[in-house]
Amino acid sequence: MTKIQEITTAAQDAAQRLGIQKFDVYGASIDETSAQVDQGEPQQVKASNRSTVTVRVWNDDNSVGVTSTTDVDPAGLELALKTAHEASFFGVRDNVPDFSPESTAPTAAHAEEKYPQAPVSTLLEKLIVAEKELMSAHPAIKSVPYNGLAQRDIDRFYLNSAGAVRNESHSYASLYLYTKTEEEGRKPRSAGAFRVSYGLDKLDIDGCLKEAAEKTISHLNYEKVKTGKYRVVFSPEAILGLIGAFSNLFNAQSILDKQSLSTPESLGTAIASPLLCLCDDALHPENVGAETFDGEGTPTRRIPLITNGVLSNFLHSAGTAKRMNAQPTGHANMGAKVTVSPHFYHIFPGEPATQEYSLETADNVILIDDLSALHAGVQSLQGSFSLPFDGWLIQNGKRISVESATVAGDIREVLNSIIYVEKDLEFTGSGVAPRVWVDSLSVTGE
Repeated sequence: MTKIQEITTAAQDAAQRLGIQKFDVYGASIDETSAQVDQGEPQQVKASNRSTVTVRVWNDDNSVGVTSTTDVDPAGLELALKTAHEASFFGVRDNVPDFSPESTAPTAAHAEEKYPQAPVSTLLEKLIVAEKELMSAHPAIKSVPYNGLAQRDIDRFYLNSAGAVRNESHSYASLYLYTKTEEEGRKPRSAGAFRVSYGLDKLDIDGCLKEAAEKTISHLNYEKVKTGKYRVVFSPEAILGLIGAFSNLFNAQSILDKQSLSTPESLGTAIASPLLCLCDDALHPENVGAETFDGEGTPTRRIPLITNGVLSNFLHSAGTAKRMNAQPTGHANMGAKVTVSPHFYHIFPGEPATQEYSLETADNVILIDDLSALHAGVQSLQGSFSLPFDGWLIQNGKRISVESATVAGDIREVLNSIIYVEKDLEFTGSGVAPRVWVDSLSVTGE
């Protein structure tokens, strides 16, 4: 942001005029265009520019007021500082937030590159071709009802009265294609694929097409699955989705709010099989939207969460770190209340498995490709889940699509019943992971 220096100067000048000694400002601006098509025709084209700026002001009694604005010209900033200052007299007295102790520490060097956004006509053209190719991949594929091609530029900045000034910008493009089939006397089947990259010209559209087609075709010959206990293999996307649904395990704010399966004492205890390691790694080379600092200006870094089955860290903001006598980890989101959330999960094998398994030779094993209803089917404070899934029953290495079924269990049991973590990692939108084998889970067929 070329404007960052102007914003900093304007904020400092306004604070001085208003007699404000202590303040900070976090802002992000997103410029996005996206397109969707339907049967070769444009269905929806959107262009948006969203900016949000959060201003916090501390008064002489050290209580804090927060306001948000979309206006970063000098007059807008002055009004925001004034409003936050007025609000500070009604601020909380307990656990008052403070600047991150790392808000002026150096951030990781990260290549920043903005790719020029392609015109909307190019997005539509590419999407219409992709839809057509996908529908010609098999006579049963009658439509691609869910599809979207988007490109996004993001600028972020943080500054405070203690001299912190940070800013970064990046861009990315993303594509999703989701099919629907129609065959005489058969249920409609669907499958999809997703790709993301730094710019439209780097986007693997062919790979996305191919994956969506292969998955859809593999679901055409489906069979009912018997209800019972099965050895289950989670695809990278499915295991990341499941762990993401129970991210309160690692979230320090959730733990302090008593909205978590963990307690402060859980650190250092075994919560999973020693075969499993999990990190949150904002700066992972595969993370296209990597951020080098969080909403409080704390530098992001790789945080080990589960190391050979042992819970090794929580994710912190400056406030939770102070209350739990830890270091901030770079996971704060600025707002009226500071919240904590993960960036990018990385699952990999821990201790070597006593036995290796392969889908080529597996028998009576269920491979779960995609979990649905993650918001509805998860009791995140009990640890339990019951989720519909798309996947295959593997019999003697051969895949048979499962007509419709749900998988149920408890996340703690799942983590402890892992018998094999494969070595090959795969990138998904929310992280990188291999396939993960779990000894036994309840599967209910229709």
